[in-house]
Amino acid sequence: MPKANIHPDYHEITVVLTDGSSFKTRSTYGKKDATLKLDTCPKSHPAWSGGGIVLNEKEGKISSIRKRNGNFSLTDAKKPAQTDPKNSPQETT
Repeated sequence: MPKANIHPDYHEITVVLTDGSSFKTRSTYGKKDATLKLDTCPKSHPAWSGGGIVLNEKEGKISSIRKRNGNFSLTDAKKPAQTDPKNSPQETT
């Protein structure tokens, strides 16, 4: 027989973002119709918005590798010259 009353109360709450906007969601936080006020949110925090981060990259990873290795590419590699079997040295036994 399954245990009774082991699941938390899952109800609707209001989440208020730092800019004052809000939305309703379901959560186990607080009581029914509680309000959760966020200190940081995806709209303002640099971890989500990318603010405060300056990329100072002049070239990408592939470009830097090509620059270092002289634009080496396996797809552009020349095939080795084919030798003519008529002109190759014969093995003697």
